Amino acid sequence: MHVGTAVVFQNPGRMRPDHEVYRQELRLADLVEPLGYDSIWGVEHHFTDYTMCPDVLQFLSYMAGRTERINLGSMVVVLPWHDPLRVAEQVAMLDAMSGGRLILGLGRGAAKVEFDGFRLPMDESRPRFVESASMLLRGLESGFCEHTGDFVSQPRARIRPAPFKSFRGRTYAAAVSPESARIMAELGVGILIIPQKPWHEVAKELDAYRAMYREVNAAEAPAPIAAGWTFCDESADRAEAMARQYIGGYYQSVLEHYQFASDHLAKTRGYEYYGKMTEKIAQYGTDKVIDFFLGLQVWGTPEQCYARILDIRERVSNQAFVGVFSYAGMPYDEAERNMRLFAREVTPELKKLGGAAVAARTIGERERPQADIALGF
Repeated sequence: MHVGTAVVFQNPGRMRPDHEVYRQELRLADLVEPLGYDSIWGVEHHFTDYTMCPDVLQFLSYMAGRTERINLGSMVVVLPWHDPLRVAEQVAMLDAMSGGRLILGLGRGAAKVEFDGFRLPMDESRPRFVESASMLLRGLESGFCEHTGDFVSQPRARIRPAPFKSFRGRTYAAAVSPESARIMAELGVGILIIPQKPWHEVAKELDAYRAMYREVNAAEAPAPIAAGWTFCDESADRAEAMARQYIGGYYQSVLEHYQFASDHLAKTRGYEYYGKMTEKIAQYGTDKVIDFFLGLQVWGTPEQCYARILDIRERVSNQAFVGVFSYAGMPYDEAERNMRLFAREVTPELKKLGGAAVAARTIGERERPQADIALGF
């Protein structure tokens, strides 16, 4: 199994100066390759404490120059906020500089504060994404971009530096709603799973996506990539306490950034599925929703973390796991300890796994019941 880590640059409540967050997170990023991880990922967000990485490809370009081996993943580039021709150029440039190490992740965004900041209507995000992604993906294969549509009008222009390696099989997209899954199958991209809904529901939607992918592309879909907020500790009790504090704190920041207390999502075209999530959050209450989110993530002793990832793999057949180890204002010595212990005890065992999914719950995982809640961000 491929094992990566994401750096998210959170600064909840502005606990630290922003530049200090960058200094510390980049210090952790420099550990990723020496500790034996296979990839490093960045997450694009704007304007709030939630994730202070407004240009994920710039961050990955920095990491390309500081590493030699690991893949560089975008989780994700939010296409409606960008000129897709510029994205094509940036992607091709980063891939050339890194020797073809980029894993391209794409998305359409879901936070009103970000769309407002860019002066873009949210209800156009889905068609903007489809047009931008279609042109971008064609361009990365052909070497030029050209498109005439309702939102993207691009006369033929060459991408320089020219793409030198196909992005088929290494392009993924975050898909929360069933409608998005169909779009990703039609675009021919893999699925990036950000845990936020019951695993049985994720598995069912993946089955539908794979069937659509086979129908459209006459080929099997790429295995999905699963991410997870992770806390690994030698003590099960301490791991649970820290997970509740910091993974729970992370999800509180999700609720705030995406304004889930508001009803705007239900009223915005293309976000009806998110509107239903908002209703469930109101129905169950914040504490129960945070507990549910916690149950989807990876935390515990090394043995419990390993078993939890096997359980996820059995359900969704992912061949890559991306852990997030620093978030919600966690002290950086804790984040580093978390990251190092996982790398020492869990990563080597995950890398031994073959291509087939294996039985889960083999190392004494404590069951975490899941309510039938679906969340989204």
